[in-house]
Amino acid sequence: MGMSVSTGGGPSGDEEPMSTINTTPLVDVMLVLLIIFLITVPVITQSVKVDLPKAANIATQTKPENINIAVDADGNIYWNTAKMANPEALLVRLKEIAVMDPQPEVHLRGDRRTKWESVGRVIVLCQRSGIQKVGFITEPDRGYRQ
Repeated sequence: MGMSVSTGGGPSGDEEPMSTINTTPLVDVMLVLLIIFLITVPVITQSVKVDLPKAANIATQTKPENINIAVDADGNIYWNTAKMANPEALLVRLKEIAVMDPQPEVHLRGDRRTKWESVGRVIVLCQRSGIQKVGFITEPDRGYRQ
């Protein structure tokens, strides 16, 4: 940046020095930086081309053979409406239905306040028993809530 100072060569000699900042070089540098960023940003944001799946909210088709498993806020597990005594009892029941042909789907409902650990345990039990299809049941979003 530059600065010009008056030398006070007037008739009285007591003039105030005039100091101003020359902003022209600053503007030039900022415009050059702006152009550089506009050119380099598309080059930086590269990604691998992947055909991503499309999400669709499809209503659940309730079939009588589907198994509804619910996990409440306290981590209790329910088979349809019957409370399971422990996770091992759930595993035994899941192994019984895993051998059926066609294999029923398991629909998992988790309370909003449920710890993810409790829901994860149920998923692991479904995997250990050989269940092929596990779906999460949610409520549709009703818009923005505060």
